[in-house]
Amino acid sequence: MSELTHVNKNGEANMVDVSDKDNTTRIAKATAKILMKSTTLQKIKDNDFKKGDVLAVARIAGIMAAKQTHHLIPMCHSLNLSKIEVEFEFIDNGIRINTLVKLNAQTGVEMEALTAASITALTIYDMCKAVDRFMKIDGVQLLEKQGGKSGHWKLEDA
Repeated sequence: MSELTHVNKNGEANMVDVSDKDNTTRIAKATAKILMKSTTLQKIKDNDFKKGDVLAVARIAGIMAAKQTHHLIPMCHSLNLSKIEVEFEFIDNGIRINTLVKLNAQTGVEMEALTAASITALTIYDMCKAVDRFMKIDGVQLLEKQGGKSGHWKLEDA
């Protein structure tokens, strides 16, 4: 098993020094689901919320969240992201959110992709909670990672 990278030899929290790493193109993809009543899902499809276009607001929130990840997660580096995508897929009982984050740098963007997926789901919840207080956010997961020393890997059943 590999060692934790955010803990120093004394067991203290520590930001990883990436200064000796090579700049490579790095991409991460993540997902989340938000499950809801069928009536809530239909209202989203019909753009029938007084607060505005739920998916447009949620997409912007996800993009903003990816750019702010280093402010939310203590050991994340501040990154100059070159691409952020937030896409939606309607499923039987809700919405699947898929995110992609890309850059050319010395460290990866997994946390940014996961943060984008999470905040997008939370924003959908916030926009819709007046009509459905028991929505469920589920399945936040990294799907794929490219670049860096560990190379390219993809969740097999994604």
